[in-house]
Amino acid sequence: MIRGIRLLLRGSTYSGVLFAYGGALASLPLLPFALLPALSWRSAPESVQVVLVLLIWAVLVGVVGLARPVRRALVVSARRLLRVPLPNPVAGHRSSGSLGLGRWRTPLWLVLHVTVGWTGALASGVLFIMGISLPGNWLGGEVRASLSGTPVRVTGGWSWVGAAVCVLLAVAVGVLVTKVLRWSAPRLLGPSAAERLALAAERELLLAEHNRIAHELHDSIGHTLTAATIQAAVAGEVLSADPTAARAAMRSIEESTRAALEDLDYVLGVLREEQSGTAPARTLADLPELLNRLRHAGAVVEPELSGEPEQVQGTLSRAAYRILQEGLTNALRHGAGGPIEVRVAAGPDGLDLTVVNRTGARTGPGTGAFPTSGHGLAGLAERVRLLNGDFQAGPDGTQHWRLAVRLPVRVSA
Repeated sequence: MIRGIRLLLRGSTYSGVLFAYGGALASLPLLPFALLPALSWRSAPESVQVVLVLLIWAVLVGVVGLARPVRRALVVSARRLLRVPLPNPVAGHRSSGSLGLGRWRTPLWLVLHVTVGWTGALASGVLFIMGISLPGNWLGGEVRASLSGTPVRVTGGWSWVGAAVCVLLAVAVGVLVTKVLRWSAPRLLGPSAAERLALAAERELLLAEHNRIAHELHDSIGHTLTAATIQAAVAGEVLSADPTAARAAMRSIEESTRAALEDLDYVLGVLREEQSGTAPARTLADLPELLNRLRHAGAVVEPELSGEPEQVQGTLSRAAYRILQEGLTNALRHGAGGPIEVRVAAGPDGLDLTVVNRTGARTGPGTGAFPTSGHGLAGLAERVRLLNGDFQAGPDGTQHWRLAVRLPVRVSA
């Protein structure tokens, strides 16, 4: 008996019993409305009146379950008291469900909740009272009970045995009620097939946004740290011989890191699901600033612009900037010095981007090994693929590396 009582008092079972019986008590305010039709039909047999009251009561309970806030409250309370893993209902989504029962799942759960709660409360209450009453006259007395009209006499030590059995049965009823509600909660309060699709689509959008943020963070922060490392090395080398060049390198570090901090602040705001500001939009119009930062890092950049790159707008312009930024970052990390050729050709049918740099062992300031994630080219290829473009990256002869991208101009902004 002690073990059974411990099972009932265990946190999850105890809270489940409270949830079941509390739901039953919450339905009491609806009972007077169910009694009115039965009271007006006094000529009906008593059994018919009882059935009528119960049916009207169940209908009223089910109608309450049609309200969306009620379902959300039930999901939250079942998750906390029954310890059932239930996702929040999809906001603004009205599921249709199979066989047209989708919107009736919550009313069915509420009716089941009230039915099981009252059945369990009455059964366990009667059993518990019997368990207390049976040994009441244990000093030589006796207890008389009636089962289906047949008198039963319990005397002596058997009254204690009967009391223990009744208490254990009351505990078993509480455990059974909790298990029934735990079994039915995911099936009636859990997401329907339509809601699962909506949740999957929502999660897919979230993962896509996080993937895009990862690309932006890799492109922006990776480029800035690479350029700042080289610029700091250049400043250290020429600090005594050419203070003006050293100050220029330090100013470039300040400008580039400030831009990277803006990007980082936006990314952290999105990851924390805060209301962050608009994402910094780097476009081809910011390409001269990007090239100047590379020159301050000691790189020789030879740009070649043709067509009208400034006319490229929206998604295409932002993607082109990030592609060139990643290509130039790779040239700084892995190049062997020498000029870096940057070509941007905007035509009526497409935008061509090319970055060519010398390969081999890099010499000069900031020549230490740069740790890389190995996802730079893969991220570029994925970005280009999403824009329906062509991507090529590989050796160009024996001493050069060439990155070539062609993007179609018909891309929605």
